[in-house]
Formats: sequence, C-alpha cells, structure tokens
Amino acid sequence: MPECITSRENGKIKYACRLAGSAGARQNEGAFLAEGYKLCRDLAKSCPPRLLFYTEAALQKHPRLAETPCPQYLVAPHVAQKLADTAAGQGVFAVLEQPRPPAGILHTGGRYLALERVQDPGNVGALLRSAAAFGYTAALLSPGCADPFAPKTLRAGMGAQGVIPALPAEDLPAVLAGLKAQGVACLAAALEGSRPLGELAGPWPGGLCIVIGSEGQGLSRETVAACTASVRIPIARGIESLNAAVAGGVLLWHFCAGGQ
Repeated sequence: MPECITSRENGKIKYACRLAGSAGARQNEGAFLAEGYKLCRDLAKSCPPRLLFYTEAALQKHPRLAETPCPQYLVAPHVAQKLADTAAGQGVFAVLEQPRPPAGILHTGGRYLALERVQDPGNVGALLRSAAAFGYTAALLSPGCADPFAPKTLRAGMGAQGVIPALPAEDLPAVLAGLKAQGVACLAAALEGSRPLGELAGPWPGGLCIVIGSEGQGLSRETVAACTASVRIPIARGIESLNAAVAGGVLLWHFCAGGQ
C-alpha cells in the first residue's frame, strides 16, 4: 500500500504545486504536473513519470494506477483539492518529465507550426493538438506564448505535448529565416499582402511552416518579413477574423502532409 499523505503542507505536495503554478519551476526542474487519469496516462507514454498521486476513490475506479513505474502516494481528499486545477477534479495527478526533442528536428522536409505571442493557454493547447493530429513535426513558440506545460494548456492539448515537441524560439524571425534558408516554406497567417488560401497550392518538397500570431496583435512585421509568403482564410458574412485556434486548425489541415 502506498504512503498516505494527509497534510497539505507535505513537501512533495508543495513541490507538485510549484510545478503547476510556476513556469520557472517547470523549466528549472524539466518537469510538470498533469491532472486527470486519461491525460496522465497518455502523457506517461512519452513523458517519464516521476511521482504519482491519487485518492482512494480514484484508485478504486482505476486500479491500473498501481502499475505506474514511479513512486506513488495516496492523498486525502483535502490534499487532492490543493493539487487540483479544476473544480471537479478526478483525484489523479502525475509529475512527469518534459520530453526532450530529438536532435536535428528542424530540417528540410519537416512540417512545423510557429506561434508568436499566443498568450491564451486554451489556444496554444488546441493548436498543439491540431498540429499533432495532422502529423506536424514540431511547434515553435516565441516569448510571450502560453507555457505548453501549464495546467490549462495541458488540458486543452489533451496529451499533444507528449506527441509533438514544443520548442522555445527566443528569436522567431531568425529561426524562420533559418528554416527558409534550408528550403522550408514559411507561411504567415496575416492580412497585409496576403494571398487567399486556395491560391497557395503544394506540394512543398522542402517542408512547410505555418506561422500564427495572437488574436489581439497578430504577427509582428519582422516575423512576416522573415516568411516566404502571407496567407489568409477567406471569410464570409462580414466576420472580421477567426479565433487563433480555429484559424490555425484550418491552415494546419489544409497544408498537412496528407493533403497539399
């Protein structure tokens, strides 16, 4: 039987809470806290678990939790409430290692998603999920983007963070220029000087990078200038713009490896 934690001030509980609440702690530790049975199970396939916490009710519902190859702790319900980021928690929490991207992942022929200052964790998570679903190679995140391993981003990603590498891009225009120099076509989702989606047909033998900006600010001029071309999604009925995750999903699908 695993050790039972009944104090909200327990050191392991405080450690897990720091990972949930601080991007700096996640970066320093190379780890993050996930919540929920399915999310923890899916992420554990590619992100080695360090610690596992669960309530007695959760263990009874999911007895295979006990098979997880890491230190495990039974937590009292009031301790689980401290760990939970949602009102209706499932009573399952895992501290997992952040996955390490393979060397040379930015290469000719790859398919990439690049995000600039997309602050909303729901949008970042949803975009990572779409990129993973459509077979993209990796995602590039500029400063100002929501942390891909923050609790809300993890929930929106539904395990995508364990499938598609999310790489920090401290100087996104420079990274895009480097990709373009390798033959990767970089397409900016922007209005100024853009071409309708239907006019940009593949194939893209050198690879492709879809570049998405925040809903409020869009892409910076430097980032647009570093791209090969700008693309827009035709919109009817007088709607000015689409949600970043929706627009990104359309573009990612349109240019996925199995499409154009």
